[in-house]
Amino acid sequence: MSDLVHPLPYASWETRGWWEGCGRGELVLQRCTTCRRIQHKPRALCAKCLTDTVEHFVASGRGTIHTFTVTHQNFMAPFNEHLPYVLAYVELAEGPRVLTNVVGIDPADVRIGQQVVADYASSPRDDGEVFAVPRFRPA
Repeated sequence: MSDLVHPLPYASWETRGWWEGCGRGELVLQRCTTCRRIQHKPRALCAKCLTDTVEHFVASGRGTIHTFTVTHQNFMAPFNEHLPYVLAYVELAEGPRVLTNVVGIDPADVRIGQQVVADYASSPRDDGEVFAVPRFRPA
């Protein structure tokens, strides 16, 4: 079975750093230079102190499965062609949690607390930009 081709992501001015980073094979998070909070989802303001002093940095790409579910039924293309699949919250080593897929493992073998590393699924684009959807596989 081939890899799932994800719908093309939309990159707003707030999320462009995230999507461009994924296209380079990097997880790009934000850190507030005032209070040092690391955040995800990308936004213009710090979610803790509400300053606009956020900077982007490349994260380690490592994490732990916080929780997950195995999806056995989905009628929406293209997801219905890749059943069953694992949808999980991964707690990144830097702290934030991301909603993602876990690949490269039998869904029956996925466990909470399992160490994972980022992997990227590129989607073809006709505008020359390279974006990718992050997913995780066992470390």
